[in-house]
Amino acid sequence: MWSAPFRASKPILGAINIPGSKSVTNRALVLSALAASPSTLRRGLRSRDTDLMIKALSSLGVKIEIEEDLWKITPAPLMGPAGIDVGNAGTVMRFLPPLASLAKGLISFDGDLRSHQRPLAPVIKALESLGVSIEHQGRYSLPLVINGAGYINGGDVEIDASASSQFLSSLLLVAPLMKQGLRIKNIGKSLPSKPHIEMTIAMLAQYGAVVDTSIDNQWSVEPTILSGVDLVIEPDLSNAAVFMAAPLVCGGEVVIKDWPRKTTQPGDQLRQIFSEMGGEIDFVDQGLRVRSSGHIRGIDIDLGDVGELTPVIAALASLADSPSYLRGIGHLRLHETDRLSALKNELTALGAEVLEEESALRINPKPMKAGVFHTYEDHRLATAGALIGLAVDGVEVENIETTRKTITDFPALWSQLLNG
Repeated sequence: MWSAPFRASKPILGAINIPGSKSVTNRALVLSALAASPSTLRRGLRSRDTDLMIKALSSLGVKIEIEEDLWKITPAPLMGPAGIDVGNAGTVMRFLPPLASLAKGLISFDGDLRSHQRPLAPVIKALESLGVSIEHQGRYSLPLVINGAGYINGGDVEIDASASSQFLSSLLLVAPLMKQGLRIKNIGKSLPSKPHIEMTIAMLAQYGAVVDTSIDNQWSVEPTILSGVDLVIEPDLSNAAVFMAAPLVCGGEVVIKDWPRKTTQPGDQLRQIFSEMGGEIDFVDQGLRVRSSGHIRGIDIDLGDVGELTPVIAALASLADSPSYLRGIGHLRLHETDRLSALKNELTALGAEVLEEESALRINPKPMKAGVFHTYEDHRLATAGALIGLAVDGVEVENIETTRKTITDFPALWSQLLNG
């Protein structure tokens, strides 16, 4: 158990460097592995998810040299046999099967128990429709084995991406290397986390590929030789959420250093969301400044495009002066855990009144009490528990180490911020 620091009686004042974006880092690693020339990545994130991606690409023959904040990636012909551990990383379990299909040989995939339960069928079915041989015993989930032919012909494919935008991104990332290119049509009823699709498209452009989006719900990529890049990885704006939220709870001021003025990261929407919840947010020379008197307003908001921000927003909502309604988040039931049920259970146990709907949470703030905030091995739940600990004495967070999924040492960063 980790005792969340109690600092609500003292306004916060600090500035902090947020580690690099996991989403950008893992996309950059995949594209660099597929490029025709070496790449240099600067300020890449070291975390469990990115370490799993590095290990997996290395096992396929890619040379990755890391010296502190400077990473050099030298592509090579992708070869099996190899065994890939995806852990519980959505980007690894979904981005790498299409990439492994471009390798020659048998590539096996497995991961944490939860990874067997997370949806992967749309990616498997899309690859099979393109001629890729995959052994999955009819489960359409992990574990599985890909018998790579060393190429994918490409062409036209349909995919249901309503459960995760990562399904679509996984195909887009390898599309330039398909012999005929790729034309993808989403046949799902919705497409969550659209900013992540925009991130994938923007990063493909950095490596030299163009995605045609002129037809609604369809993406086309012509065969392209990707070029290596020299890329600085942006701070992870979604991971910044809990640090930005701290002054809304305690009062005071926090500066998130090097916040980009222009970005495709979904976390950039925090500027608007936290403004509506009571923060005063502006750019300063160092980055993005968040100020607050410590008074939190409830919010009614559709978080369909930024679902990963929900746990911290829900934690704030439980401390607000009025009810909140967080909508459009049904897809969060398929993440590291069922985040809607988990948030309802944990916030209710600490005293909040939470109504769980199929794709929404209604949160009515009530006086909260000490207790254990369970994390369900979900990094976003862990940071939500830490935030509540700023306002409620005696809150303990179970398995804070799960934050290593996307932040190397969250407890150290949290203490650094609270100590100014």
